[in-house]
Amino acid sequence: MNTMVSSITAKPPLPAVGLSLRGAQLAFGGATIFQGLDLAFAAGRTTCILGPSGVGKTSLLRLIAGLAGDAGGEVQASDGRSPTGRVAYMHQSDLLLPWASLLRNVTLGARLRAEPIDHDGALALLTAVGLGAWGRARPAELSAGMRQRAALARTLMEDRPIVLMDEPFSALDPITRVKLQDLAARLLSGRTVVLVTHDPLEALRLGHVVHVLSGRPAFLDRPLTLGGEPPRPLEDRSLVELQAELLRRLTSAHRESWQTAEQAS
Repeated sequence: MNTMVSSITAKPPLPAVGLSLRGAQLAFGGATIFQGLDLAFAAGRTTCILGPSGVGKTSLLRLIAGLAGDAGGEVQASDGRSPTGRVAYMHQSDLLLPWASLLRNVTLGARLRAEPIDHDGALALLTAVGLGAWGRARPAELSAGMRQRAALARTLMEDRPIVLMDEPFSALDPITRVKLQDLAARLLSGRTVVLVTHDPLEALRLGHVVHVLSGRPAFLDRPLTLGGEPPRPLEDRSLVELQAELLRRLTSAHRESWQTAEQAS
C-alpha cells in the first residue's frame, strides 16, 4: 500500500465552497436533537466534530446532506448555489452493494448518473487503499476494514467540493488508519470536509477546526483552531497538549450527556 499511497496524485483543486446551516431543527422519537442550530463551515477547510454517542453527530451530517427529510432549517453554499449534487457522503456503514464487485461499487456514482466511467482512476484508488487485487471481489469476501477502505475509495472517486465523512477510519488497524488518513487529507486538500470521529488524535491530525457537539438540544462548543496543514505528523508535540484540551472538553460533554439522560429517565 505504501507505494500507491505516496504516488497517487490529487486532482486539480475544485473551486472551494463554504457551507452554512441556519436554524437547524430535528427531532427523533419525541426527543429534540437540534433546535435553532446555526453553524458555518469554511470553504476548503476540514472541520472535525466529536461528541458523545447519540448526541446527533450523524444526524448533523444527514441534515447537511439533505437526507433528514423531517428536518427544519436551511443549508446554503457560500456561492449562492444549492449544495445538492456537490456533496459526497461517506456513511459510517460501508453501504456497499453486496451483489456488485468492488470496482463497480467504487464507480457506482458515475454509473447512476450515466457518466463515463474512469476505470483506471477507480483501480488506482483501490490500489491506493490496498485493495488493488480485490477489484472483482464482492463485499462478502472482505473483512470489515477492507469494506471500509472500499467505501473510502468510492467517496474519493466522487471528487466533490463538499465531503461529509462519518467515522471513515473506525474499522481500520492503527497503521492502516494513519496511512489512509494521510491519503484522504492529501486527496481532499482544498475541499470543504466535515468529518465526524470519536478519535481526538484523528481530529487534531486532520482538522483545521475541531468542535465538540454536546447537549440536548445539541450545540457546538467554541472552535479549537489549529495551525498548519493536515495531515499533521504524529510526532508533533503540540498535538499532545491539544489532545489533553480536547479530552477535557469531551469529558465535560459526556458528563452533560449522562445528566441529560438521567433527567429524561
